[in-house]
Amino acid sequence: MIEKIYEKNVWDSLKETALPIVIYGMGNGADMIIEKLESIGVNFADVFASDEFVRGHSFHGKTVLKYSQVCEKYDDFVIVMAFAVHDEKMLDRVRELSQEHTLYFPDVPVVGDGIFSREYVEEHDKEFDLAYSLLSDDESRKNFVDVLNFKVSGKTEYLFKCEKKKDEIYSGFLHVGSDEIFMDLGAYDGDTVREFLAASNNKYRKIYAVEADEKNYKKLTANTEKVDNIEVLNLAVWDKKETLLFEKKKGRNSKLSASGKIEVSADSVDNILGGREITILKMDIEGSEEKALLGAEKTIRRYRPRLYICAYHRNSDMFVLPQTVHRICPNYRFHFAHHPYVPAWESNFYCDTD
Repeated sequence: MIEKIYEKNVWDSLKETALPIVIYGMGNGADMIIEKLESIGVNFADVFASDEFVRGHSFHGKTVLKYSQVCEKYDDFVIVMAFAVHDEKMLDRVRELSQEHTLYFPDVPVVGDGIFSREYVEEHDKEFDLAYSLLSDDESRKNFVDVLNFKVSGKTEYLFKCEKKKDEIYSGFLHVGSDEIFMDLGAYDGDTVREFLAASNNKYRKIYAVEADEKNYKKLTANTEKVDNIEVLNLAVWDKKETLLFEKKKGRNSKLSASGKIEVSADSVDNILGGREITILKMDIEGSEEKALLGAEKTIRRYRPRLYICAYHRNSDMFVLPQTVHRICPNYRFHFAHHPYVPAWESNFYCDTD
């Protein structure tokens, strides 16, 4: 796989530039990026935010500027993006900024330590090769390589050129019909349930929606109150029945973590279903996908549901998850797609046996 990685590490590019480096954004992502820059002896010049978030405050000892102020201060500079973007307006803004200045978006894992790099790909070269070999179509193989090149280089053009609209997935890889039993792990506030309802024209047999975060579970319950034949569960998903520690974060980023302070009940897909059928299984559970797959082994082998598995939380997801599915059931075909989002979130495997 390393021979398909055409780019140098983003951190090497930042270390070599003679231009001032300006961080776009604040928060955990920016903290992690600044920590990494400091570890390689690279200083950043300034921080800026979208105009509506500039209130005269500071971040890491720097007064937070507007983009126009940065342009007045420097003739040219390098932008380092530090927050995730998925709405169309902001994605267009990222495209505009990358035309005006060199822009990098370092890939920082959602879960776990370590930085994605050429060295990481080289270290796991055989595993990436195996995952690539499992892919069933040329577009998926191209998308896989593009996402890897983004993760190494931080260059957003790799993501923009392999974007695929979500509705194409439901009609394509998942080929949603009118008699589905859909299980949504990491159901958040019901956003994927809404996508499924639209794709199925509200015709289906049953929906299971599972969410570990109590606050999100309340939103999910309220948002699906009028949905027929839905079972909403406040559970974490694991490979067995267990009580685990949970770390609360904003939005959909809460996750199971040894450093968490909240105890949550967890259970496996096989236990939750108790032998009942599902036809589509979706997993977006913040790095617990491998454990959830192992806990769904009986269900997957018996019913071979179509799978929708998010592969961007851990550095290893892009090879561990397809290999895990393949070990459970070698009959699956694998597809890989990236949906409009930077960084490489919403980069997912879709699996079927038809």
